[in-house]
Amino acid sequence: MRWQGQQLGTTDAAALPGLEQLNALVRSVTTPEFADVTFHEVLCKSALNHVPGSSAMPFDWTINPYRGCTHSCSYCFARGTHEYLELDAGRDFDTQIIVKTNIEDVLRKELARGSWQREHVALGTNTDPYQRAEGRYRLMPGIVGALAESGTPFSVLTKGTLLRRDLPLLRDAASAVDVSLAMSIAVFDDDLQKLVEPGTPSAAARLETVRAATEAGFGVTVFLMPIMPHLTDSIPHIDHALTRIKESGAVRVVYGPLHLRPGAKQWFFQWLETHRPELVSSYRGLYPGAAANASKAYRSWLAKRVRPLLRVHGLDGREEDDAPRRARPSSASEAARSRIVTTSRGRAAGGGAPAMLF
Repeated sequence: MRWQGQQLGTTDAAALPGLEQLNALVRSVTTPEFADVTFHEVLCKSALNHVPGSSAMPFDWTINPYRGCTHSCSYCFARGTHEYLELDAGRDFDTQIIVKTNIEDVLRKELARGSWQREHVALGTNTDPYQRAEGRYRLMPGIVGALAESGTPFSVLTKGTLLRRDLPLLRDAASAVDVSLAMSIAVFDDDLQKLVEPGTPSAAARLETVRAATEAGFGVTVFLMPIMPHLTDSIPHIDHALTRIKESGAVRVVYGPLHLRPGAKQWFFQWLETHRPELVSSYRGLYPGAAANASKAYRSWLAKRVRPLLRVHGLDGREEDDAPRRARPSSASEAARSRIVTTSRGRAAGGGAPAMLF
């Protein structure tokens, strides 16, 4: 691996943000609580990641306390980022987890800089900040506290029920800054969920977390995505999903079809060949060559299927691709106005939620 066996002070320009110094590795840890998982504890140089100007994401700053994810979602778009560390996008992504143990201290220093404009910060845009490792390392309370104390608005998108642990902290933070919460739930068929995202909590457990966050005063958005062709795009499946989302108290739904970026695409097709071989040829037609997005015709077909069901269930919602691209707020107040989230105060602050996640 790039951070092992190197000279002190050597810089790797190709490393992920915070891992440029190859002597940043503190130790690698295994534990019986996480079978076959290794945690690589590192000292990061930076906590705030600036989103490239060419990105379609509707926010400029992110924080990623972890790299890799034990949720093991076969479709996760972030898998390709593990290849920067000379790890593979498949099993290594699921079992070799990078932990930025000093992220709170680094973040507080960055937020204290005079140049920091208190722009919106998004968490959960790469790998999940509330994956199981968070139960061991407890990095999020420090991050939440640092953001709130600095007056920085933020959002969290997760599949993790560990979010419930921090609801009191998040509620306190929401009294000082704009805080928004979103839960990602792609699969409402328990058997399929265990196959395609085996490390995630069940849909029922995640919906209970949505309910708990709602009772804590948050207007929660549910990301019904990715919707997977021939697997979760039937009217009965979508109708069942929206029924349960409505019952959980969520105020909003963001939906979108499966994305298959490099790294994720290869791994997902391996999953298909193992578990749903009869669908391989169809998926090759929908995602030909290097295409990451489903065909325009499929996306249009899906929208015509989902939108009427959203109206039937009385849910506010939009397609992921309907979000305005790269609104560039110049101040914290503009960020609060233009952000695409539902705030902790239960009102809409713009038109949508952070784009693409897992």
